[in-house]
Amino acid sequence: MPEFIGAVDQGTTSSRFLIFDKQGNLITHHQIELEQEYPRPGWVEHDPYKILESVLTCIENTIARFELMGHKISDIKAIGITNQRETTLMWDRKTGKPLHNAIVWSDVRTDELVHQLKKRPDSDIVVDRCGLEITSYFSAVKLAWLLKNDKNVAEAAKEKRAAFGTVDSWLLYNLSGGADGGSHCTDVTNASRTLLMNLKSLKWDPELLKFFDIPDHVLPSLVSSSEKYGEVHKGVLKGVPITSCMGDQQAALLGQKCFDKGDAKSTFGTGAFMLFNTGTTAVKSSHGLITTVAFQLGRNAKPNYALEGSVAVAGSSLRWLRDNLRLIDSMEQVSELASRVQDTGGVYFVTAFSGLFAPYWRDDARGTMVGLTSYTNKYHLARATFESMSFQTRAILESMNLDATVPLKVLKVDGGVSNSDVAMQIQADLLGIEVHRPAMRETTALGVAIAAGLAVGVWKGVHELDQVNQKGTTVFVPHLDKEAREEKYQAWRRAVEASYNWTDVEC
Repeated sequence: MPEFIGAVDQGTTSSRFLIFDKQGNLITHHQIELEQEYPRPGWVEHDPYKILESVLTCIENTIARFELMGHKISDIKAIGITNQRETTLMWDRKTGKPLHNAIVWSDVRTDELVHQLKKRPDSDIVVDRCGLEITSYFSAVKLAWLLKNDKNVAEAAKEKRAAFGTVDSWLLYNLSGGADGGSHCTDVTNASRTLLMNLKSLKWDPELLKFFDIPDHVLPSLVSSSEKYGEVHKGVLKGVPITSCMGDQQAALLGQKCFDKGDAKSTFGTGAFMLFNTGTTAVKSSHGLITTVAFQLGRNAKPNYALEGSVAVAGSSLRWLRDNLRLIDSMEQVSELASRVQDTGGVYFVTAFSGLFAPYWRDDARGTMVGLTSYTNKYHLARATFESMSFQTRAILESMNLDATVPLKVLKVDGGVSNSDVAMQIQADLLGIEVHRPAMRETTALGVAIAAGLAVGVWKGVHELDQVNQKGTTVFVPHLDKEAREEKYQAWRRAVEASYNWTDVEC
């Protein structure tokens, strides 16, 4: 009998539902764009109901197409959920209704709170226990802000009816029944992004909860990335087990088959996220990276850890060129423009729209273009936008090489921006290593499908999938010589310095 696995892939700008077969082939999918809300400068929100509705619509449309292809819903053995991480939601346990809009991972309303927390004499316990820096990026500061600043959230928490979760928790809760007995849990990959989970024990840490002043009764229960959490409560997938839950970047690591220590990938989506598998050892970074859980494939399995470097703005910079500057009609057009010129004409674009993440960690940085002259045209700006992603990835790669002590020789890539040959060739040129792009780039969804399939016995172990998605891989070899590469990178570093100290400048 044929066996299929479904995957919910809920991202920052879109939601998808995909179905894979046992050989890892993508059978069919449906995607819907997700609207973001910007109530104030630096604030980014999602409507929780729109997140849920977009996922349900994607499931219905995908299943309809799946059945038209002659397949049976009963052959879908399980589904998994992968999600934009750090985005923070609060809802009422009694009614299941949201208490506030979701605060998206890129939101910077907590900058002042972050500065206050960093000044505390006991702030060192945070990175020691959870592997993360105190920044506006992670969930705990968003949750602390909600508890202090939103009356609905504060009142619900006081009455012990408030539930906290990242997007995975919200979707899992609703798919498995919502207020009618839905599961309130999150897996260790998502929990490792909250600032609240102890990396060693894989449990909520009482000292961290005390530090951020967060009551433990709002928290979801902790589970592995691959086990049964419940069943779909209603709809076309009613009764199908939900057996995997993973943060999107960790799922992409698994989907790129970075199963072993020393494997690495970079996903170029709304942001760019590079993860390096460090095996069963949680390596503490000394060079601006964060330590996170890569995956735990079973309740009793040992977790794998990863070093991660995050770039806040990658694909969203292309959206900015389209929607804000009206420089292009579609994001795909950037490749065509960038290919018209061999260089940027001396232009460097630091896309620090809401600060810089790893390895800089500067929330006072803002978007900066340097080197503009009367010679500069839109082709140079398009190419400079691609180069910005590559330079930031280069900075992360250098930190990873120092922390891991073994230089990375190949980078596996995925995500929407990786569809551009121009962007990936620039990436190879500026990194000085080969860049490998698989033919099927839905690796985030594939990763969570792998974890879901392992939980129900579709696969017995990850290495059964070693040959999945191997055929048709494109290899980008660096063409830029070392001297030219280093000269460009040093100019980039000067541009980054020019982006600092702008948050106190009055308009």
